[in-house]
Amino acid sequence: MAIITLTTDFGEKDHFAGATKGAIYNELPDVKIVDISHSVSPFSIPEAAYIIQNAYVSFPKGTIHIIGIDSEINVENKHIAVLLDGHYFICANNGIMSMICAEIAPEKIVQINIHDKIQTSFPVLDVFVKVACHIARGGTLEVIGKVIDHIKPIKNIIPFVNDDQTQIIGSIIYIDNYGNVITNIKKPFFETIQKGRSFIISARNNKFKRIHEKYSDIVDFTIPHEKRNDEGRGLVVFNASNYLEIAVYKSNMATVGSASTLMGLNLMDTVTVNFEKI
Repeated sequence: MAIITLTTDFGEKDHFAGATKGAIYNELPDVKIVDISHSVSPFSIPEAAYIIQNAYVSFPKGTIHIIGIDSEINVENKHIAVLLDGHYFICANNGIMSMICAEIAPEKIVQINIHDKIQTSFPVLDVFVKVACHIARGGTLEVIGKVIDHIKPIKNIIPFVNDDQTQIIGSIIYIDNYGNVITNIKKPFFETIQKGRSFIISARNNKFKRIHEKYSDIVDFTIPHEKRNDEGRGLVVFNASNYLEIAVYKSNMATVGSASTLMGLNLMDTVTVNFEKI
């Protein structure tokens, strides 16, 4: 049974997500549809890239991933289908795939060219669904597109390192449901530049000199529970996806606050790591 996933900024209020599923079932009644997320911030390519990069690997090879973010076609925003790591991705060529492609080379990329056969004002529902169902039936990418050799890069996806490697300048690419902020600085990259040196991580007026192994490392468990005051304290970890994350212990945006709200951090804000000079 084919699996098709959906990652969009459609939200839950409107009919878009439901209509897309209906169109898929109309063509393939036995397909399995999985919602990865419909809560991506509107038109947020970095958010969508982060979500799909960390979700797709949990699915079996051959899964087809529809990514419906900023999908209106125009001269600068073509549609593509990508075979990468044994998975198929259908999306606009707007940088969404560049985060995954930075680590794994695509096996094949085609620029979708079936638009003259489909009248549409809703590309995800019409074009992306047609392509996904074609692939699910065993169809090849060359039938629905022209092979190309590159994709559009996403801005600020790779952190900047200065010439003497004493500073990394990264960006916040995602804010999760807890209000934790995730940067584009990955652990292997950080450690390659660090070379064991001490450091200071700066985000607005907030500074950190330590990266914890896990969130609860900030707690002193030798202190009686009723005397602790750990909730709401800021910390830095490499999260489960190996991205540098600024968090608040047991954050709750309705009570103790979060890294985003308490520290005033937003998407694409700068996060700087300064290392001691060798």
